[in-house]
Amino acid sequence: MIKKSLVPLALGGFGIGMTEFVMMGILPDIATGLRISIPQAGYLITAYALGVVVGAPTLVSLCARRPPKQVLVAFMLMFALFNALSAFSPNFHVMLLCRFLAGLPHGAFFGVGAVVASRLADEGKSAAAVATMFTGLTVANVLGVPLGTWLGHTLSWRLVFLVVALIGLATALSLHKLVPLFEARQSGSFVQDLKIFRRRGLWLALAITSIGTGGFFAWFSYIAPLLTDVTHFSPGAIPMIMTVVGVGMTVGVVLGGRLADRVAPLPAVTILLVTMALLLFANGVMAWSQPMMVLLAFATGANALAMGPPIQVLLIGHAEEAEMLGSSLGQSGFNIGNATGAFLGGIPLTLGYSYVAPQWVAGMLALSGLLIALLMAADVRRQQMALA
Repeated sequence: MIKKSLVPLALGGFGIGMTEFVMMGILPDIATGLRISIPQAGYLITAYALGVVVGAPTLVSLCARRPPKQVLVAFMLMFALFNALSAFSPNFHVMLLCRFLAGLPHGAFFGVGAVVASRLADEGKSAAAVATMFTGLTVANVLGVPLGTWLGHTLSWRLVFLVVALIGLATALSLHKLVPLFEARQSGSFVQDLKIFRRRGLWLALAITSIGTGGFFAWFSYIAPLLTDVTHFSPGAIPMIMTVVGVGMTVGVVLGGRLADRVAPLPAVTILLVTMALLLFANGVMAWSQPMMVLLAFATGANALAMGPPIQVLLIGHAEEAEMLGSSLGQSGFNIGNATGAFLGGIPLTLGYSYVAPQWVAGMLALSGLLIALLMAADVRRQQMALA
């Protein structure tokens, strides 16, 4: 039985997951509505991701000494406001700014929310409580994203952002009603928190997250036009395929945690980067087969989210004196990958290549992440030899 006090955190995760991932499904609709090209529309994904990257460590550090409940309510009000403004954006440039601002509270919410969830948990069940919050993110990919994609195709893409804004307001209200007021952290300082960035291991873990997951986003950012223009699915089939991706993500989160427990986080990440590269290249080779693309949609989504738990453990392990900041960095790295993948994946499209081209960019990004993981493993072996 899920505690009532954890429900607002899961609801917030649902809203965040919906606004981040629904963009991939309604990208052609936004491009048509704003009278821009699909590669230009891809920059809206990049803008949101950059907002997450900037907002996660900055807002978490600046608000670390305020009561977490108040901080979470403020983050959700920001989230609701800027998603509502996205719905009414009159042109591309205003929309670009609104997407950046909407991304600011994303990673910060998860960073602070993870700490609140652990405090709300029964003894010995803090990990399960944190997982409840992230369940909202995965459920968004199973239900919210397909629903939003359907709304964008059949009614209006602007309505999607209004729905997300309402979810943000509902989350803020439920946080106020159901989450108890905890005292703010009194020890430490902003400057002391920043000392974790002196660690080479932290930077390597961030690089793996930022570059390796960029491969997934180079694929996911342009999945809708790939499936309609190359695989020749009808636009009405895209919500169904987005559901398949979401189910894969839900399965992947569970499998990634089990894999990390069994073989340790860094080897788990290394294995998953190998399989990610293979899957992304397979998307390019099999892009003309409808059955294979449905299967690959499930497998690629599962592989991507399976990387979440081991990467999170890696980052927190290198941020022991500033766990809340370290927790938020996972979302920063993930969204650097989002921005990088959407941007680099769009380059061959602007040069006139087909929607298959981003798959090759995606596979190369995953292989680059793998090289960084191997470098990090070599560092670990050298440290172990030095201590022997």
